[in-house]
Amino acid sequence: MNELAEMRAISVEDAYAERRWKVPAGRLGDPGEAGDLCAYLCSARAGFITGQDIVIDVGAYPGAL
Repeated sequence: MNELAEMRAISVEDAYAERRWKVPAGRLGDPGEAGDLCAYLCSARAGFITGQDIVIDVGAYPGAL
């Protein structure tokens, strides 16, 4: 985020706010949320999930591929 702020000549806080505005959930994801998804996908409970592309980008992608 520091690079974005420097490139746009804005504060880091403004860069985060700008990024949050673009995320459909209205917030940036926590790295722990991505870890939870990875743990689930590696668990026995995800046994019926096959042949899927799951984008783990903590909410940054705005729609379906």
